[in-house]
Amino acid sequence: MRRTRQKAGLVLSTAGVIAGLAWPLWGHSNTDLSDAVQGELTAGEATAFATGRNAFSMPMPTLDDAERARFAVGNSFFRRNWVEAPASTTARDGLGPHFIARSCGGCHVQDGRGAPPERRPGGHEQPVALLMRLSIPGTGAHGGVVPDPVYGDQLNNAAIQGVQPEGRVHIRTQTLRGTFADGTPYTLRKPLYSLTHLAYGPLAPGAMLSPRIAPQIAGVGLLEAIPEQDILDNATAQNAAAGPIKGQVNRVWDGYAQSLRIGRLGWKANQASVASQTAGAFLGDIGITSPQHPQEACMPTQKDCLHVPPGAQGKAPEIDERTLSDVVFYQATLAPAARRNTDTPAVQRGQALFVQAQCGSCHRPSYTTGAPPHPGMASPQVQGLKIWPYTDLLLHDMGPDLADGRPDHAANGRQWKTPPLWGVGLVHEVNGHRRLLHDGRANGVLEAILWHGGEARPAQEKVRQLSAKDRQALVAFVESL
Repeated sequence: MRRTRQKAGLVLSTAGVIAGLAWPLWGHSNTDLSDAVQGELTAGEATAFATGRNAFSMPMPTLDDAERARFAVGNSFFRRNWVEAPASTTARDGLGPHFIARSCGGCHVQDGRGAPPERRPGGHEQPVALLMRLSIPGTGAHGGVVPDPVYGDQLNNAAIQGVQPEGRVHIRTQTLRGTFADGTPYTLRKPLYSLTHLAYGPLAPGAMLSPRIAPQIAGVGLLEAIPEQDILDNATAQNAAAGPIKGQVNRVWDGYAQSLRIGRLGWKANQASVASQTAGAFLGDIGITSPQHPQEACMPTQKDCLHVPPGAQGKAPEIDERTLSDVVFYQATLAPAARRNTDTPAVQRGQALFVQAQCGSCHRPSYTTGAPPHPGMASPQVQGLKIWPYTDLLLHDMGPDLADGRPDHAANGRQWKTPPLWGVGLVHEVNGHRRLLHDGRANGVLEAILWHGGEARPAQEKVRQLSAKDRQALVAFVESL
């Protein structure tokens, strides 16, 4: 962990470019130049000055002693494995019957980003941090998806003793080749997914599947505190402006609020709050029931799953409301890490190129946070902070090469939410890889840009026209965030 002096004069060399491109970079025509001067702080006083393995695992420095104690409790239940029932302890029993991971930290290792499994001779291991969403055509409750009638809304490739894993994920790759304008060749690998060893018979006719990698979670409590009106203003401004960028909001059901809210978490903005996301992940990924989801996710044809004894001796949900709330609080108060290398010429040049390529049209840099959606599971210290996540939290058509063909609430099969860019440059330090995009197909920032199509095709083409030195500078800027 380290703390360094903030560079208040960052990007003065690019000030003229930024001042002339207020909307494409920031999302509001009345933005003044001071908004372009970020320095090292990504979240004001809530910024963590940390690098290395624990860069995504630091609490917000603004937490008081009671909040830090709650953070520690939530951290414990986030990281430790759940066990099968019945067990000698009822505090952590009830794993499964089907699951993907044994803990939240099993997918979000060190609160960081997952990666697809590495290929080995004879195949690859089953993914843990990469899950497969499932649904069939139609519209479900609250405008959501219709689960597959045999396997539900995701495939679980692990199970407890006496229960069959639902199936296995098979991944093969297709090689795509291209060339930068300066003649430098590049290669992209497109993953192609199928399901094998299905334990309960075939998927329903027309079943759709979508891969989703576990993202890093530091800063999610600040994303959920961005005022809804700011997100709506992003969509209004984009749709009024000339050009291909036409983002839209996703509206999804928040079980805690018992209402439809603007989605802002998940790869298709299919979750409105950290609380709703967490309760759903406990059930779907670990098989842990809660007051929000009191029934196991066993489908009617899965007889072995249905006959498994529940945890907590069957007398209560397997995670109680207080413990679940502490896990939510832990995630909502993880601090985003400070920027790095802010005063280097390459980073400053890269910021100017980021502006010129119109990347900020979707990756809006900054906001001022409002109140959290569920105050009992967040800190009041998240309010009123200037944050720099670099996202508009809107859905965008990203073209056929990234399409999964699976709608999710208002998102269609070609749309993905603009992911935040803060922390991207620390993924390698925390998780030992540089895999990006919704399924980890991109190996690094430049490959992620080359996958951009649809609305983002003009920006991708501008990057393809850059010299090798400028491409390196652009990557340096993004990895400084």
